[in-house]
Amino acid sequence: MAVRRALVHAAGPVTLVGGGPVPPGALAAATALAPDVVAADSGASVALLAGARLLAVIGDMDSGDGEALRAAGVPVHRIDEQETTDFEKCLYSVAAPLTIGVGFLGGRIDHELAVLNALVRHPEKAVVLVGEADVCFLCPPLLALDLHAGTRVSFFPLAPVIGRVSQGLAWSVEGLAMAPAGRIGTSNRALGGPMRVGFDAPAVIAILPEAFLGQVADALAVSSPGSRWPGSR
Repeated sequence: MAVRRALVHAAGPVTLVGGGPVPPGALAAATALAPDVVAADSGASVALLAGARLLAVIGDMDSGDGEALRAAGVPVHRIDEQETTDFEKCLYSVAAPLTIGVGFLGGRIDHELAVLNALVRHPEKAVVLVGEADVCFLCPPLLALDLHAGTRVSFFPLAPVIGRVSQGLAWSVEGLAMAPAGRIGTSNRALGGPMRVGFDAPAVIAILPEAFLGQVADALAVSSPGSRWPGSR
């Protein structure tokens, strides 16, 4: 495969739009935090129907009309390699401090799993995905949030990991061995106030209610200590 390089450079956060279901209000919530918009292939139609101005469309263009988009003045980056999904093509092609993804959760399960797999494959990227009820993201080395008592906090490992930090959770994960075919962390609860959690490897998907999008985006920002795994760009 040719060397992968960034095709789009953004100084601020970027909203990435996919072709899957976009819950009402999700795109507006994302663009309020990340006004620059990039689409993954057929996500261009979703974004344009919502009135978004696209920085670029990226993908293998097997679902989108690249010529029509170019005619409308939208930069189109066609990537023909078939080793990755359009979502992953966007991840390695967009250089931004934070990506907020909409239209990637709640549709086909195989697509959804591929997206989560891509998060683990690119731990250097700060990405939060927005669904109908949840936001999910790869847990950074240290996740620090202030949560209301009783807030649902779930952790799903996509590879074996061990919890190394745990504060403010009803059930501590410190020292806990977790794995996809072993112990997982569905429906833990915040005790209220500061919550701190970390694992020994970039392989845990954290899931919180979608109302915490803004706080999660802040926690994953480049300037936050411990917000990226080693080797981040």
